[in-house]
Amino acid sequence: MRRSATRLRFATIAAVSAGALLFAVPNSANAAVGEFLYRTGPGIPHGLTDPPSEDCLNLPGTTDDEPAHHPRNLTLSTATVFAEFDCAGDVFYVMNPGKIINTGGLKIRSVVFS
Repeated sequence: MRRSATRLRFATIAAVSAGALLFAVPNSANAAVGEFLYRTGPGIPHGLTDPPSEDCLNLPGTTDDEPAHHPRNLTLSTATVFAEFDCAGDVFYVMNPGKIINTGGLKIRSVVFS
């Protein structure tokens, strides 16, 4: 009888520990896995690594006078890039995973990953 109680106690501890571990491990489903690279100004490189999904991100290093250019979506998610900050305005471009824009014609200031 004592052995059964000890086994039950260890089984309970193992189950609770496994459950706690599931909640402690970050969920990558909330991130676009990979890198989103771009340039600002005369070609200064910038990037986002494993950016969050579904959140609008203003691109670091961009200003009203200096938008980003030459974006490279090296994530596993679709990136929608916007000419304006805060993913605003009617000017946007959808970049599928792996899409690279090698011209400076696309000027962007924000992005959202889906």
